[in-house]
Amino acid sequence: MAEVIYMPKLSDTMTEGVVADWNKKVGDEVSEGELLAEIETDKATMEFESFYDGVLLHIGVGKGETAPVNTLLAIIGDKGEDIEKILAEAKNPTKAEVKEENAPEKEEAAPVVKPTAASVPTPVQAAVTESNGRVFASPLARKMASEKGIDLANVNGTGDNGRIVKRDIDHYVPYVPAIGGNKRAHVGVETYTDEPISQMRKVIAKRLSESKFTAPHFYLTIELDMDRAMDIRASLKGHAEVRVSVNDMVIKACALSLREHPAVNSAWLGDVIRRNEHVHIGVAVAVDEGLLVPVVRFADGKGMQEIGAEVRELAAKAKNKKLQPSEWEGNTFTVSNLGMFGIEEFTAIVNPPDSCIMAVGGIRQVPVVKNGEIVPGNVMKVTLSCDHRVVDGVLGASFLNTFKGYMENPATLLL
Repeated sequence: MAEVIYMPKLSDTMTEGVVADWNKKVGDEVSEGELLAEIETDKATMEFESFYDGVLLHIGVGKGETAPVNTLLAIIGDKGEDIEKILAEAKNPTKAEVKEENAPEKEEAAPVVKPTAASVPTPVQAAVTESNGRVFASPLARKMASEKGIDLANVNGTGDNGRIVKRDIDHYVPYVPAIGGNKRAHVGVETYTDEPISQMRKVIAKRLSESKFTAPHFYLTIELDMDRAMDIRASLKGHAEVRVSVNDMVIKACALSLREHPAVNSAWLGDVIRRNEHVHIGVAVAVDEGLLVPVVRFADGKGMQEIGAEVRELAAKAKNKKLQPSEWEGNTFTVSNLGMFGIEEFTAIVNPPDSCIMAVGGIRQVPVVKNGEIVPGNVMKVTLSCDHRVVDGVLGASFLNTFKGYMENPATLLL
């Protein structure tokens, strides 16, 4: 009896997935536990193993295609087994629409349109034109080119044998010879590129829109004296085995402050407010397609050096799309630091299910008044974004002042 495999739900926020690669092709034998495919979720590319022994009889979602969770992904059974009835029963209308937009298409040729003086093809682009006066392009690429008014003769094909495919139309930039040379220029030509939205960006947009327009945000900003923190960092630089960054200090100080203000370490769940007794700090990490938030678990019980090593490891995994669900789920509070990019102050959107997120700016050297005298000083601003359904102004201010105490007396973070 053939077994139907559906697009799995590999994370709590996943609604659809992209098949990054198939490790088997139709007709190959498959063993239980053997790697079947690699599936890109909104947060990572994950290996998907087979649950069955048999022969791969059908692939329902091709490499590079997108499909909703629970769409027919593959069928495994006995060699030569009739699967027509299974395919008919498992057919998904949504999947059919996705396939029409993304499936690899049979190679077809489109007639060449003579290039105009304003858009002369480069030598590489012109090479796609066959001597018989035809350009090879997929039907979808031809349709998109027609809608955008793009001359296929001027498009460089990157498909098999120079065939023009969807991505070539998506990334096409008109070529206009510049006066006095053969340089590419945008002279009197309006151009744009429609970039497909990644799974990660779709989920980021959905979750943060829901947060911003559902949770009533308010913001509290406080300035910190960072002189002692800078002194401690300088003193530790002589110890190669000890690496502590300002971000590590911030995470540790947040964790200890949450322990003293457990009401901030909470989540709005609609019918109840969940007061978390554990402290899991989410750390926003920038990747090519947006932001991921790996989680430092039980951060209040870890030293700054341990926190720093863990953050570096998680950040590397995030950038390589190797994070596992256990490494990005369960945050109770989030830190977003843009100080290293020269940002002095900003506000962040609360990261559900947290009730607060801290936005950390950069350290600035400015004149400050100490003991009645103006002296050079290091200051840093942080802004706490709060969900007013859970955290009110006094509670947020109390938390920030506790945090300020730890950051301005960083020796307490070492205890």
